[in-house]
Amino acid sequence: MSLMITDECINCDVCEPECPNEAISQGEEIYVIDPKKCTECVGHYDEPQCQQVCPVDCIPHDPNHKESEEQLMEKYLVLTGQL
Repeated sequence: MSLMITDECINCDVCEPECPNEAISQGEEIYVIDPKKCTECVGHYDEPQCQQVCPVDCIPHDPNHKESEEQLMEKYLVLTGQL
């Protein structure tokens, strides 16, 4: 499952630089996560870095983009040019 940013986001800017896939960007009102790029840090880290640094805990799993760990790893390999 990719992650999403809820409207509790305070635009603190700490999540964007932590994303190794550059999946996080500034949206119209709050930061957003591109589900095509989000691998929940699979392939890079043991846990999602954006969730670790978020001071308001506004980055849950996106129920509209369910993916297994294997699918996330495949996405990581495609994004990094290893597949």
